[in-house]
Amino acid sequence: MSSRNPDYQFVSTDTEQLEAKLISAYEKITGVSVHPGSPERLFIAWVAYTILLERIDNNYTGNQNIPSRAEGANLDALGELFYVMERPTATSAACTVRFIISEAQESAILVPAGTRVTDASRVLVWETREDAYIPAGVTYIDLTVYCQTPGLAGNGYTAGQINTIVDVFDYYLSCENITESDGGSDAATDEEFYELMRASMDAHSTAGAVGSYIYWAKRVSTEILDVVPNSPIPGEVYIYVLTKDGTIAGEELKKAVFAACNGDEVRPFTDHVQMADPGVVTYDIDITYYVPNNTTISSTAIHEAVEDAINGYIAWQSGRLGRDINPSELYGRIMKTGVKRIELRKPIFTALQDGKLDPEKVYEISQTIPQVAKLGTKTIIVGGYEDE
Repeated sequence: MSSRNPDYQFVSTDTEQLEAKLISAYEKITGVSVHPGSPERLFIAWVAYTILLERIDNNYTGNQNIPSRAEGANLDALGELFYVMERPTATSAACTVRFIISEAQESAILVPAGTRVTDASRVLVWETREDAYIPAGVTYIDLTVYCQTPGLAGNGYTAGQINTIVDVFDYYLSCENITESDGGSDAATDEEFYELMRASMDAHSTAGAVGSYIYWAKRVSTEILDVVPNSPIPGEVYIYVLTKDGTIAGEELKKAVFAACNGDEVRPFTDHVQMADPGVVTYDIDITYYVPNNTTISSTAIHEAVEDAINGYIAWQSGRLGRDINPSELYGRIMKTGVKRIELRKPIFTALQDGKLDPEKVYEISQTIPQVAKLGTKTIIVGGYEDE
């Protein structure tokens, strides 16, 4: 659900009300009755329209001074009032590439900053950002490379896909990525930037508070959907990250979050920050739905609507750490598609751990790990038509 508010109306834009006031004032001043279609009425309608346009501009201007309603550059300008002063820009995906030389050398071999690699089809190009040396007596080095094209495009390259060198260095033999690329994100939307502005109010001090760790983590990427930090042991901070597609953050994204939350200017001196993965609880979907005989909606349209409802539920169910597996949500979504009834055999309600700590209880570490729901199998059976 969007946290952005609808436009606030500072002045009325009711045309009929405005015209009525102008007609009343005109008749009072001149002593002449204004009739429909008369020159006076047409002139008043034009005046009312002009005033209405000014009122619309006034409402727009007023709303652009409110963070929850401002858009684009206007929202960017309001960012100066908050801790986060600039809208997060698109970030580049990253992964770890192993650079291999033909044989160990007696002296270190330089892999220069800006060394570029790509995949076999040369769709995207990746580069190192710092000079690095393959030590003497060693045949390889693992380096982080960054996609030259910021955004989501660089995510999802599996291990071994990035295996073509562009800038050959001394004794080069081969290269390939040993981690999947992730961490790439698009520039923050107005909605995402506004949410970050609100979260930034927790960041005026170091990341000692829960909200502070959430803020610093979310600043890393617009692809981060949910963050749960907790501290089951004094001084030990665990951070769990979920991405927009309902999956657990990959290694490169976790590295970036760790760097953001573990900086000396962010982390309290006594905190030991660690990245951790939430637990995964698998659920199945198994339903049969029936269509009313007198429906005016085609079977194909109903089936597509049911599929859309189920897919929407799947996204919702994996949209937050600790969100209970809730069959009632699925039932409600499907019943809005035009079906008569459904037999919902799976999922069954399952409470998930949200990672929040109860200060009055002593927890085992395993009980403080947040969980996320993940779809297993999906079975949809059409039961046919039924009388009401």
